Amino acid sequence: MKTIIFDLDGTLADTSEDLLNAANSCFKKLGLDGTLNLADHSHIALKGGRALLKAGFELAKVVYNESDITREYPFFIKTYEENLSVHTFFYPRVRETILTLKNSDFLVGICTNKPEYLAEKLLVDLNFRQEFGSLVGADTIAFKKPHPEPYIEAVRRCGGEVKRSLLVGDTLTDYDTARAAGVPIVLVDFGPGKFEIDSLSPDAFLSDYRDLLEISNTLIP
Repeated sequence: MKTIIFDLDGTLADTSEDLLNAANSCFKKLGLDGTLNLADHSHIALKGGRALLKAGFELAKVVYNESDITREYPFFIKTYEENLSVHTFFYPRVRETILTLKNSDFLVGICTNKPEYLAEKLLVDLNFRQEFGSLVGADTIAFKKPHPEPYIEAVRRCGGEVKRSLLVGDTLTDYDTARAAGVPIVLVDFGPGKFEIDSLSPDAFLSDYRDLLEISNTLIP
């Protein structure tokens, strides 16, 4: 069977507002004026909590070092975990497309750089965890993307074959992961990270999830 592995944040779901709000809670606790906003900083959310904390400190013109980021990171994670599905939503036609793929004999899984327990909780909150045959997060194995092993593990846990699989993502990290694994890469061009992929040459761009079945049948032998 053919296998499609999806990134999560920025690919299947827009998680940026909940991530930004968790970071802003850290800054509010510290009494800092500068806050991150969706219009200017949603793309940073794709890089994770540490990147958001750094961006907020810089916005507030605070001198900081890595120890400051490490100190605030647990509060960020706790706040995000408690509110990770408040504003998060699947992109249009994601649910229908996943079900169509499964009904067309595709295996589907997730490979994300989000900690596994947070990705698990998010998908359960969105009532869609049951549709994915695998979920490999940043801490599931000893490596995370762009190393190819998490992708390979996600395919394996689905019961698929790497040579008959592809990755759907939205960032340079996903692009590099697919190239390292030797599989096709499909990049969505509607997420917060779209500016980052303009110079890349994926096997296909995806603007509408309704096109994914046809694209996948073309790219996977």
